[in-house]
Amino acid sequence: MIALSLAEIAAVVGGQTHDIPDPSVEVTGAVVRDSREVEPGSLFVAFAGERVDGHDFAGAVVEAGAVAVLASRPVGVPAIVVEDVQTAIGALARHVVRRLGATLVALTGSAGKTSTKDLIAQVLQRAAPTVWTPGSLNNEIGLPLTALSATADTRFLVLEMGARGIGHIRYLAELTPPKIGLVLNVGSAHIGEFGGREQIAQAKGELVESLPEDGTAVLNADDPLVRAMASRTKAKVILFGESGEADVRAENVRLTDSGQPAFRLHTPSGASEVTMRLYGEHHVSNALAAAAVAHELGMSVAEIATALSEAGSLSRWRMEVTERPDGVTVVNDAYNANPESMRAALRALAAMGRGRRTWAVLGKMAELGDEALAEHDAVGRLAVRLNVGKLVAVGGREASWLQLGAYNEGSWGEESVHVSDAQAAIDLLRSELRPGDVVLVKASRSVGLESVAQALVETGAEGEVSAR
Repeated sequence: MIALSLAEIAAVVGGQTHDIPDPSVEVTGAVVRDSREVEPGSLFVAFAGERVDGHDFAGAVVEAGAVAVLASRPVGVPAIVVEDVQTAIGALARHVVRRLGATLVALTGSAGKTSTKDLIAQVLQRAAPTVWTPGSLNNEIGLPLTALSATADTRFLVLEMGARGIGHIRYLAELTPPKIGLVLNVGSAHIGEFGGREQIAQAKGELVESLPEDGTAVLNADDPLVRAMASRTKAKVILFGESGEADVRAENVRLTDSGQPAFRLHTPSGASEVTMRLYGEHHVSNALAAAAVAHELGMSVAEIATALSEAGSLSRWRMEVTERPDGVTVVNDAYNANPESMRAALRALAAMGRGRRTWAVLGKMAELGDEALAEHDAVGRLAVRLNVGKLVAVGGREASWLQLGAYNEGSWGEESVHVSDAQAAIDLLRSELRPGDVVLVKASRSVGLESVAQALVETGAEGEVSAR
């Protein structure tokens, strides 16, 4: 964080200082909520959770070098006491962002937010010091903490914004007002909570409504609900996509033999070839979104194309590909799942598995409400249409719907199997995998299928594999 005195922080957040001998002492380190991340000069934020109360670690963090604790009650060590800690870090983030002078880029969408944010970050950091959301910490706690990690030399701040209801993105944009706002897509993620795609579009469009007149809205030309958001902003609009009307677009899109996308990138300043290291054609749209942002910030098409071609995955369990010594390829995409990302992952598996035996180890897609049965059934059917070698549906009711969809699509569906839990999937795969197979593992985060992928990777490292 930029250096601020404890007195200044207390004034910004409306707090009272307690047990602070010298309020002029500055916070020069990170603002953290995890006591294990404290370093000399830190400000520790004490959240009282259901299982752990950060206030209990106050003494330990000060001993570890924290300058003070931001708390909701006195803790016997230097502290700034506020009525609500979450509101306080939001106010502090707003203050720091105003002081920074950095360009804020915010993005949202139903699918692909984290992958796109990682691409934007890797492109922009070639031009100037860049700070971005770690992982998918995109809520009312993670976003201000990310903003507070910016330093005086930060020029670009890339913030992922999530929403679980109307008004959430508006709130986040008030904390960290963006200059550039990117909307990727409107899909089915959280449709059970929102009530429909139109409501999701209403929530995602709050981002472009927050932009200033001299800002830029970057919108997906291939998604009608996103493109329609152009009428909701006074900012300049840039379109990206494969549509011929897009300002930043892709032509001659293709996949390499290993399933990595390649295309010709067109921007208003020229064109250049891109061959990505990431897997799956869905990353083309993500790359175009990143290119549109970078173009708006003054990067040349050659610089953008090179950066996109060299970019990797910065976040765990998102199409994380591991090649085992025995030739089995494990694709860990188990961080989360919704219908759009499931379809994209299955298509990537089909491309990667050309000439090889493929496995789709899939579990529940959460928060789909009344659409859950139809969406799981459709994913099972798609696996059959893509000629995926075998579907392993993991879990309860939703997994049975996946298997039923595969079975009803045709005779191939008889190759599908329904297992009760992750361990059962691990046991099955360990007994039946053979060299050269490609395994995709994907489900909503709550299912915990990353344990399956990890077990398969560890099995390969130990050299245990069936040679059948």
